[in-house]
Amino acid sequence: MSQAPRRLRPLPNLIFASRWLQLPLYIGLILAQAVYVFQFWTELVHLIEAAFGNQEALSLLVKSIGYKATAIKDIAGNITGYEPIAKLNETILMLVVLGLIDVVMISNLLIMVIVGGYETFVSRMELDGHPDQPEWLSHVNASVLKVKLATAIIGISSIHLLKTFINADNYAEKTLMWQTLIHVAFLASAIAIAYTDRLLSASHGAGADKH
Repeated sequence: MSQAPRRLRPLPNLIFASRWLQLPLYIGLILAQAVYVFQFWTELVHLIEAAFGNQEALSLLVKSIGYKATAIKDIAGNITGYEPIAKLNETILMLVVLGLIDVVMISNLLIMVIVGGYETFVSRMELDGHPDQPEWLSHVNASVLKVKLATAIIGISSIHLLKTFINADNYAEKTLMWQTLIHVAFLASAIAIAYTDRLLSASHGAGADKH
């Protein structure tokens, strides 16, 4: 026979109930997810229209990805303009597709924060046995969530860096260098977080064995 949960004193009960203040934050992230869905389909529709020769859609895509065509230079080597972009080319297509992948990866990050954060810090969702329960949610805790978020951020940073290198002609050398250094910093941070988590897990395991 299960034991009835012990009632908390008023102050501890208030402090424990304060976790529900996070609920509006997660609802806000759900709304942000909806905005990302809208942004994804807007870009996808523009890409399809540009593929069929719609110049206005192509212009919007070029502007959104910051792409510039081959520069036109004078005798002195100064840039006087850019060659007009008449149709969708491989570079533009690649940059747009990478942008779509970027949106999907950020959306995945949002789901991890919303579902994992709510399950860890607010209330149990009671998804045990549900056919659509995410595999990672069955063993999620604050430490696991932190490592998964760090890994997701590295993936997003990698996509941004790849987009920059594909469109490198339109970026200053200083910008390329700083983006690379920031990506390396993200990578080092994720390795440090994972290593720290491993050390803590080993420490807890050793403590449990002693008992």
